[in-house]
Amino acid sequence: MIQLDLNIPQAAFLNLPHKYKAYVAGFGSGKTFVGCVGICMHFWQWPGISQGYFAPTYPQIRDIFYPTMEEVAYAMGLRIKVKQGDHEVEVYEGRLYRGTVICRSMEKPETIVGFKIGHALIDELDVMPMLKAQTAWRKIIARMRYNVPGLLNGIDVTTTPEGFKFVYQQFVKAVRDKPELATLYGLIQASTFDNELNLPADYIPSLLASYPPALIDAYLRGKFTNLTSGSVYPDFDRFKNRTTQIILPGEPLQVGLDFNVLNMTACINVVREGQPMTLAERVKVRDTPAMARILTEDFKDKGHQVKIFPDASGQNTSSKNASESDLSILRQAGFLLEVNHSNPAVKDRVNAYNGMILNAQGERRWKINTDQCPTTTEALEQQVWGADGQPDKKSGHDHPNDANGYFLVKRYPIVKSTTTTAPLRM
Repeated sequence: MIQLDLNIPQAAFLNLPHKYKAYVAGFGSGKTFVGCVGICMHFWQWPGISQGYFAPTYPQIRDIFYPTMEEVAYAMGLRIKVKQGDHEVEVYEGRLYRGTVICRSMEKPETIVGFKIGHALIDELDVMPMLKAQTAWRKIIARMRYNVPGLLNGIDVTTTPEGFKFVYQQFVKAVRDKPELATLYGLIQASTFDNELNLPADYIPSLLASYPPALIDAYLRGKFTNLTSGSVYPDFDRFKNRTTQIILPGEPLQVGLDFNVLNMTACINVVREGQPMTLAERVKVRDTPAMARILTEDFKDKGHQVKIFPDASGQNTSSKNASESDLSILRQAGFLLEVNHSNPAVKDRVNAYNGMILNAQGERRWKINTDQCPTTTEALEQQVWGADGQPDKKSGHDHPNDANGYFLVKRYPIVKSTTTTAPLRM
């Protein structure tokens, strides 16, 4: 077998021990190429075990997979025979048959039936709509039926990140929510720059000249970023706004609180040297009495002074008890409250939040412990503007953003200057 020149992320991907592994990378980063290397390696190790290649469309299989597979197979001492009518690729070592790659489109996932394979390559999975990607994934897993000692029956995924879609949900969020899945799912993220030596000299400059920053992050740097519409908090960065600080014993706490039936959210902040930091969260709490009990047991009973900056709508009757309001429940529990008669304008709250995330002088005056606040972190990354010009509420990402926004707009509002002359137009 001839040795291939792989870049560092490609080599790291092929060496992942996981049953399911993903190579998430930008344009021109050699995704299909490294996937085909994995297929050829598998045929060298497991001759006679059929494999599968799955792409969004049959034209992609014809135009991308077949020629790439031919190139990689030749470099690895193999040759292929494309049976285009059957959507199959036979692989040979000289005249010796090594196995077949069964190729299927994911346009109609329900048609992925009737065969078994011991290894699969899924290409550009995130191009698919979320529901189709989920269905295709389950159908492909059902094809992995070889019962051979030592055979992993694994799946390789190679894709450009297309927002926070299936690959993010399956390989990042699910593993974060259930750490035990880390033994099954492995992820390598790579950028186009990693493969620069194999690209035309003007390839990367042309991308930089053509795409806005959010798309450059996805399509050049291989990052998960919001691509569906404008982000409400576009300058938030889970690394640049990150802190590892934790709540100290007896430290005063500032809590932003959003009321929702069966889904109350609290963001717990501290202020040190004038800088606010979100260091804990309590999410998906049933109702106001339950939230009051949690904040009491977790913080107030442990010596913390707790001041709450709540949604002003909590002055209305509570969903728990129509005879009293959410705010009165909190006051009766002994919490300090700072709230106006009505909420600030949504635009003012969002602007105040964004001004703390990053101001015009390049300062990030607010930080978050991303490990202790995963829901708030994802909400900031993923909430977009809706068609009505308001922050989208369909995804559920509004709850932590609203909660923390009530605190930040109260303590760190955008100061609006007044003037006796005509206002500037911006």
